[in-house]
Amino acid sequence: MKYEVTIGIPVYNAEKYIRLTMDSVLAQTFQSIEFLVLDDCGTDSSMDIVREYQQNHPRGKDIHIIRQPENGGIGCARNRIVDESQGVYLYFIDADDAIVPNTIELLYENAKKYDADIVYGSYERIEEFDGTTKKTQFQYPDLQFLKENEFANRVYSQYGFLQANVWNFLIKRDIYLKNGIRFKKVNYWEDFCITINLPIYVRRAVLLSDITYFYYCRYGSLSIFEKRSHIDKEEIQKTIHAMGVVKCNYECVQSKPYFHKWLYKVMMTHFYMVCSILKNEKIISPAFAKREIRDVMKSPMSFVETCMLRWRVKNLFLYSLGVLNPSLAVALMRIIARWRGLL
Repeated sequence: MKYEVTIGIPVYNAEKYIRLTMDSVLAQTFQSIEFLVLDDCGTDSSMDIVREYQQNHPRGKDIHIIRQPENGGIGCARNRIVDESQGVYLYFIDADDAIVPNTIELLYENAKKYDADIVYGSYERIEEFDGTTKKTQFQYPDLQFLKENEFANRVYSQYGFLQANVWNFLIKRDIYLKNGIRFKKVNYWEDFCITINLPIYVRRAVLLSDITYFYYCRYGSLSIFEKRSHIDKEEIQKTIHAMGVVKCNYECVQSKPYFHKWLYKVMMTHFYMVCSILKNEKIISPAFAKREIRDVMKSPMSFVETCMLRWRVKNLFLYSLGVLNPSLAVALMRIIARWRGLL
């Protein structure tokens, strides 16, 4: 059976929250939805709860469960969902988050109205720590990008303009398939490796100010470093490696008129990774050497190539952070991070 939309839900040890997620996706006002649940071989009762919905819910016949041969992590889980989904459009949600009842209907209507490859909703971040709850809304302006390179040029012009997450946007599944877009096997900032280059492949895009997604931050989240007591160095190194692959494959975008903006955004993301390392250096084990931290900022471009780019000063400054003496480079990045309130 073909569907207009697949909601992909990777599940791993989410028994505390999976009912919240399942209730919200099954309450969607849009009808042609496949609910594709990926069992990533957890050890709790998450999948028993999903099977309960599959057997008893009126939309149970549209709940499809696929199981990984072994736990492969969120990247492998999402790749499997991309490969096996039956929807024309794909929408990811994490197994501890929720969406509003008309999320898919709203995004789908705008995709059809503007013939868009991708439609983003706005979201609310809900932090639940130590018995307190903090809510912050992240809202886009209502915008349509309908001309060639218009979307990518806007995204790369401003750091933080676009969400760095792969949830809460409706995208044509073929965008992943035709361009060979695959998720990396990393646990932290894993979405960066996908979202940084998505605008390159998107012809028409829509941003909506409507809050359509509730993103919950709780203890145990790999992305919430400040709430953890220990971080394995290897975990961060895998992410740096995946980010480096994106950085060094710059040829795929080098001919674009916005390449100088793309490079600056990629290198700024590496700078923020350095800030995370410096901020959490007391709980990272074993420790990063200064040379290792400096090398995160290695540019894929030569000095001469960088001088030929637009945004020359910005890109040359970031280039310099990767070639200075390690102690000097780290000291300088620490000063900048403190000045910007990142430490």
